[in-house]
Amino acid sequence: MESPIEVVRRFCAAWSDNAGAAELAAFFADDAVYHNIPLEPTTGREAIANTITTFIRPGPPGIEHIEFRVINIAANGPVVMTERVDVFRLTDRSFELPVMGTFEVADGKINAWRDYFDINQFTSRMG
Repeated sequence: MESPIEVVRRFCAAWSDNAGAAELAAFFADDAVYHNIPLEPTTGREAIANTITTFIRPGPPGIEHIEFRVINIAANGPVVMTERVDVFRLTDRSFELPVMGTFEVADGKINAWRDYFDINQFTSRMG
């Protein structure tokens, strides 16, 4: 079985490879929690897939693609922390957003994912 850090590396690569919401959601345990702080948490694989679908909305003013550039990654047992720059590609431009992420992994599945970022920076760059 893959180590927690290997699971998270594959998950981040899947975003960069333009995987679909169902493929990304398959990384999660059935009762996983995704908390895109400062927004409300999402619980359950299906709800997480639906949340991911709301991120990637082709056509103006939606996000066409999100690339996860992992700057640093570290693990302590089942907890994996990432320092990333997420690159958002829109129809007419792209922008970068610094993000810190924490993942909790068990039995090869993500049980919890928390991302920390500046919401004002994101909204101002989205336009």
